[in-house]
Amino acid sequence: MATAGATPSASNGTSRRGVLFDVDGTLIDSSYFHTISWWGAFRQFGYDIPMASIHYYVGMGGARLVDSLLPPDRDRGDDEDIMASHGALYASRWPSLRPFAGAGELLAHCHEAGLAVALASSAREKDLEVMKDVLGAGGSIDAATSSKDAKESKPAPDILAAALEALGVQPADAVFVGDAVWDVMAAAALGIPAVGVTCGGISANVLKDAGAVEVYEGPADLLRNFDGSAIGKLLNRGS
Repeated sequence: MATAGATPSASNGTSRRGVLFDVDGTLIDSSYFHTISWWGAFRQFGYDIPMASIHYYVGMGGARLVDSLLPPDRDRGDDEDIMASHGALYASRWPSLRPFAGAGELLAHCHEAGLAVALASSAREKDLEVMKDVLGAGGSIDAATSSKDAKESKPAPDILAAALEALGVQPADAVFVGDAVWDVMAAAALGIPAVGVTCGGISANVLKDAGAVEVYEGPADLLRNFDGSAIGKLLNRGS
């Protein structure tokens, strides 16, 4: 279930504005851990999928990723076990998870500026809790979603819609930050500007081609350019 804390209210009579953040590959350096965990899970069930192919699909929910990478005529009875194997392999990497430089500071800056902040993640609930601890920015986070909060995973917009609802923010008053093509597509489905970051391993050109309004190297780069970014423009709109 989406979790929410005390969200800031607009003090100038304007609608509440908010920023949604993907977590894996955007705030936490975990995309390649997911890649190698999926690679290992697939091999356990006899599928030899190149890591480069897997990495491109990281950011989708597990069921979508499996369906995108495995043959359509496979024994689908193994899909749940493959996803469970990925989860176990990824959990073994928890101690190695680290936030990207500037991640906590970016969340804090958004919060202190008066923006509502949500983690719009399709990660498993227990993975999300671990990543929140790694971020160490609980006081700056007003809401968070996990895979349980959406019927369909990215590129469907369900996760983002759940985060917006938890914040009490309308799509027109939000910006989404993510590292994957699927993040950009999910934001576009709701008419939310998507800010891309390349720290998850997807290039700026690919993110821009998918529809990202701007792309930064990572949280620290976005924070350095905050005022001129889509988030800064959202904050200053109508002020």
